[in-house]
Amino acid sequence: MTEAPLILVADDVPGNVDLLVDQLTTLGFDTVTAFDAPSALAACFEHKPQLCILDVAMPAGDLGVDASTSGFEVCRRIKRDPRTARIPVIFLTALNDTMDRVQAIEAGGEDFLTKPHNSVLLGARVRSLVRLKATTDALEESYRQLRDLERLREDLMRMLVHDLKTPLASILATLELLGDGDLGVLGERQLQAVRETEEKAEELLALIDEILEIRKMESAEMVLDVQPLRPDVLLGEIVHDWERRLERDGARLSLDIAADAPEFVGDVKLLKRVLGNLLENALTHGGPAVKMTLSARRDAHGLRFIVSDNGPGIPRSEREHIFQNFTSVRRTGSTRHGGTGLGLAFCRLAVAAHGGRIWVEDGSELGPGGARGSAFHVVLPLEPVRVTTAAAGA
Repeated sequence: MTEAPLILVADDVPGNVDLLVDQLTTLGFDTVTAFDAPSALAACFEHKPQLCILDVAMPAGDLGVDASTSGFEVCRRIKRDPRTARIPVIFLTALNDTMDRVQAIEAGGEDFLTKPHNSVLLGARVRSLVRLKATTDALEESYRQLRDLERLREDLMRMLVHDLKTPLASILATLELLGDGDLGVLGERQLQAVRETEEKAEELLALIDEILEIRKMESAEMVLDVQPLRPDVLLGEIVHDWERRLERDGARLSLDIAADAPEFVGDVKLLKRVLGNLLENALTHGGPAVKMTLSARRDAHGLRFIVSDNGPGIPRSEREHIFQNFTSVRRTGSTRHGGTGLGLAFCRLAVAAHGGRIWVEDGSELGPGGARGSAFHVVLPLEPVRVTTAAAGA
């Protein structure tokens, strides 16, 4: 059986208290009573009622205020204390002056009724405020549980990343020894297998680092290591880094750098990973022998990079969601749904850390079956909006 809500009734006239207790009991509420201000405050802290009905003028005891306004002081103290701050207060008093109502509001009261009161109106106000408090309490509890779950998630993430990186470092070290022939001569097939395994292990290590950096950026702990950069040099280095992968996958990558593409300031490591993630996305979902273009040009807001491909494209309905954590890209007509759903989330946060923005549109080259492909746009200011490097603070 559900326990009846508890109402505190405080008034220095016993007859008024008895009348209210009878009315509230008839409405299905339990009551606790007090006949002066100190007792009302003590009862509130002890019983934690769902609602308080206070008279304004009660004996003040040791509260240090005038008896004519002691109810306001009780309300102020209730609202100041975190244990009782969400308990609603109704003032029920013979006072009916505008200034009395103003004082009630300033003290933190939720309602103000005059004596003699209308029992139907009082019942409606009490039920409404009790329901509101129950809802507020439920929301507060849900928020507390979410905070606890978030802390647990962070703790598990830290432990998981640590437990993954330690054995992975040993695996990479062993693969390097095998590849260098330090553990014996390998045949061409064995050496190729070792190299492919080492490449996948490096991808896994990059994923672990990505998880760590996403957490840092989400908690505003990411520190940008900025330096002056030239778009042609940056994109040229990316093409060089990806040559082996492109050759293996039979993909084509071309550069389109406008003559007026300006120099800018950015974190070269983060930006290489952003553009690399976009290339990886195109290679994973673009289909066999996908054609890609890396572009750079001046933008009204600074510099714009574009990574476009002639693959199946991304449905418009998914474009708003693909930059969220753990949301994988699902290309139109593609049967490949691989990926962790972290690559594009990382891109969004890294670009935002520079004060820029990222989005996806249809591409310009028609792919197989007339698909328009995809074009990811990254617009960066010529200098990060919020530079948080150690050098900037020096």
